[in-house]
Parts: sequence; structure tokens; C-alpha cells
Amino acid sequence: MNKLYIGNVSAEASEEDLETIFERLKIPHSGPFLVKTGYAFVDCPDEKAANLAIERISGNEELFGKVLEVAISVPKSQRSCKMQIRNIPPHMQWEVLDGMLAQYGTVESCEQVNTDTETAVVNVRYAAKDQARLAMEKLNGSMMENFALKVSYIPDETAAAEGASGRGRRGFNARGTPRSGSPGQGARPKMQSDIPLRMLVPTQFVGAIIGKEGATIRNITKQTRSKIDIHRKENAGAAEKPITIHSTPEGCLNACMTIMEIMQKEAVDTKFTEAIPLKILAHNNFVGRLIGKEGRNLKKIEQDTGTKITISALLDLTVYNLERTITINGTLKESNKALEELMTKIMESYESDMAAMNLQSNLIPGLNLNALGLFPSGAPGMGPSMSGMPPHGAHGGSAYGQGQPESETVHLFIPALAVGAIIGKQGQHIKQLSHFAGASIKIAPAEEKDSIQRVVIIIGTPEAQFKAQCRIFGKLKEENFFGPKEEVKLEAHIKVPSFAAGRVIGKGGKTVNELQNLTCAEVVVPRDQTPDENDQVIVKIIGHFFACQLAQRKIQEILAQVRRQQQPKPTSGGQPPQPRRK
Repeated sequence: MNKLYIGNVSAEASEEDLETIFERLKIPHSGPFLVKTGYAFVDCPDEKAANLAIERISGNEELFGKVLEVAISVPKSQRSCKMQIRNIPPHMQWEVLDGMLAQYGTVESCEQVNTDTETAVVNVRYAAKDQARLAMEKLNGSMMENFALKVSYIPDETAAAEGASGRGRRGFNARGTPRSGSPGQGARPKMQSDIPLRMLVPTQFVGAIIGKEGATIRNITKQTRSKIDIHRKENAGAAEKPITIHSTPEGCLNACMTIMEIMQKEAVDTKFTEAIPLKILAHNNFVGRLIGKEGRNLKKIEQDTGTKITISALLDLTVYNLERTITINGTLKESNKALEELMTKIMESYESDMAAMNLQSNLIPGLNLNALGLFPSGAPGMGPSMSGMPPHGAHGGSAYGQGQPESETVHLFIPALAVGAIIGKQGQHIKQLSHFAGASIKIAPAEEKDSIQRVVIIIGTPEAQFKAQCRIFGKLKEENFFGPKEEVKLEAHIKVPSFAAGRVIGKGGKTVNELQNLTCAEVVVPRDQTPDENDQVIVKIIGHFFACQLAQRKIQEILAQVRRQQQPKPTSGGQPPQPRRK
């Protein structure tokens, strides 16, 4: 079946307009375009031509201000529970993909399709047709790490034959080295096989752990099938050094216990009399759940294992070092059991957070969570300290893909009493935050003496805005400016050109209502505003962090579309632009 469905077609578009696009992109078609209201159909001579049209046009070509969507046309009678998802980021991990698909229903199968593209293709079967339909509506055209997903039904008549191309276990990147924890690995392990375990060891024992000419550490690596990094140059002069262990959970535990045994033997040989507890590092995001309500989770682990566990104070954290030190006192056997339970808890928390974060990243187009520094790099819950790393923006990279995104200005309203916490002692916190986020962050002077709110002015790219605002929301929660069960909700103001305010509102308030329903934020464009000297007006956004971020991104999308429509359309080959159909 090589009939194409072309969606999101402007009412002004004609058959000639569509034919011009196909000719310009050198995509053959074997019949006339059947143009309907909002969509069109066309036949392609073969499957290769149909796939070429999907790859080159869907999500990439714009016609009269609307981005075209192209997919294989499947009659309603043949629409099944099965679909194909293309253009998936090649390094996406299975846990993230599963979380994304599970939003829309029960997934019965998910198989790789071998292709010659760098991106991944999978065939997915849902338990019911309505679940597949919902997934199709939500996923087609949505952005994942700067890749626009392309989704199409697999007709009933070809479902059985099609499955042969995806035999074998899942695997995304058949052309490269399989990635641990991603579909390229084949059968997935119980937990990601590349989860690092971070531990702290007294500096005086580092030499014994490494051994003569590195013999001891090589032996540990070989026996436990681990990759072990000893960060000797990190925190020069410190009494303790971090060690990062990359392996399976079992490999991490075995390597950790072997290192502990080496240190205890070295302590006896050097007559070191102090106790050597097991110390590990865990990201602050997960520590609250490790402890549990009224400390119940931690107490249970202590009771089950016979250990005493303490966790470093929240005050020890900085913007660059988001890890807490967990100290386990007990015998080696007891400590090993406690560590196993702690790692399990951290992994559960990580998977839960990533599923929730992925829901938001699907809604915030182009957002790459891995580039934002919200989790330790490459280390779900037990990753490298950020203290030795430059801020993500320092390398010119962007969580929103390649190129240089435009700078944006956001006015974020915070409680007046929180200004000191945001600024920090001698301005250190706001300086660190500004450096970390790659943004300009300033506190505006109070408009009135008794103001209950102050304005934080944030200037930076979308990535910088995300990072800066995330830390400000988090800081207010950490400093107890909101109750333990109270969600942090703040008001943000962004300015838009006065001529574009109507597009944000929409006809009869339709657009702004849709924004509010989608984002769960309150979006207000005050009426009767007088534009400022730059002919701009204010849009108010009120909500929790993700709601505010999503609303900001959606409004910026609207503004970008307005700007595109105002630009003169380029002509190709010296030909005049196609006339609009009257």
C-alpha cells in the first residue's frame, strides 16, 4: 500500500502547491493530488517513494504557515492495534521508551525494524485499537531530543508479513556498538548495566586500591567485570577521594566489597586504627525517598541489615555538587546487604522520576533532559559530582538541539523573604546559579517598601531558562518557603509583541484556553494594556515548575510561527511563488 495521507493542509493550499513541493524534493508520485479540507491524498509508485515523502516532508515542510504531516494512508477498516514509530533517537534507553508508550495503554509488544537510517524504528502493538489511536494522535510529530517522531498504522492485511523484518530481540542501532540500557543491547537486563556506583575512600588507601603499576585495580576490574575510575585529581588535598564503578548491580556490589576488603587489609598492615565505614554518594533528588516518611525506609534497612546509616546534611549541597554522602557502619556482610537495598531504592526512584520527566519532555519540544544537569551525568542516582564539571552551557552545546537559540527574558516573582536565600552569602548562590545555568540572573529593586514579592529577571536561552528556573523553584522548596505538602507555584511574566497578543489569546479565547488545559498553568493576557516603548505587552503565567515551563515554550512556539509568517517566502530557481487559490 503506497497511498499517502497528507495532514495539516491549509485551506489555501491547492493541488499545484503540493505538486510543487514533491517536484522540488524530487519525490515521484503516480497520480493526482486529492485535496480535501485540511488534508489530501496522493499515490506513490512504490514503497521507497512513499517512505521518501514521509522522511523529507513530514514535520519539515511548511505550506501557508502550516507544517505538513505525511503518513501511509490506512483505511479505518484496516487500522489495527499495531503501529510503526520512526525517527527515534538512536541512544534512547528502553526505560524511557517504555514509559512514553505506556502513557497511552497496554503495550503487548515492541520490536525493532532493521533500517539503514541512523535513527531507530520500532513496531508497537497495543492491547486495544483506541489505545493505538491515542498513541498515534499524541506521538506523531512530537519531539524527542530534537528528533520529530513519525508514527503510522500497520494495516491488518500486512501485519503478519511485516513482523518478519523485526525478528530477534530489540535493538536500535544495528550499525554501531550496542548501547547499554538502550534497545541496541538486545534482551534488557533487570537494571541498567551501566549504572555507576559512587563511593568515597580515604585518600591514604588509594595507592593500595590501585596497586603496583595498577595491578590490583586491573584485577578487580577483571574479576567483577567492571569499569572503575579513581578520581585522584578531584578535590586536591581532600581527605577522601571518589571512586566510580560502572557495572551490573551485582558487579558494582562485588567491586565495592573487594575495595572495602583491600582497605581493611591495608589498615591492619599500616596499623590504621580508625574504623572504615562504607561511604557512597547519592543524588539529592532521591535521598528524601531513601529516608522515607519519618525516616521509616532508612530505619527498616537498618533493622533488616543490622547497620547504622547516616546521611550528610542538606546544607552541604551546592549548585555544582548535588550529591549527599551516605555512611554505612557495620560488618562487610551487613554493609553489602544494606548497599544492595539502597541501590534498589535509588533505582526505583530514578525510574519513577525519568518516567515523569519524560512526560514533560514530550510536551516541551526539543528538550534534551540529559543536557540539563538535573541528574548526574551518566549516573542515575549515583553519578559523578558536578563540582569538577563546567556548566553545560560552557561548551556551546544546547539541550534544545544544534544552533544558537534566541535569548529570552522572563520575570519570575518570588516571596520577598526568599531574596536572601536566592542571593546567598555575599552573593555566592546567585553567582553560582548564573554560571551553572548560563543565564543572567538579577533581583529587581522592590517597587514598594513593604512589597511581599520581588522580581527575579532571568535572561538566557530556553535551556538556560529551564535550568535557572528549576533551581529557583527547588531552592524555595528546600528553604521551606512552601509547606511540605504544598506545591511551589510562582508567577512568571514574558513580553510578546502587541500585534502577536491576539494569536496567544486566539479567536474567542480558544488558544489561551487550550494552553491552560494542556499545561495546567494559568495563562493571562491582561486586557487594555498599553504597549511599552518596544511595542510589547505582558503575558502572565502562574503554576508549578513544569506547567510554567511548558506554557513558556508553547507561547514561544506561537511567536516563532508569527515571525515565520511575516518573513517573505524564498523562491527557488528564480521562479515566482505559487499564487494562492482564491
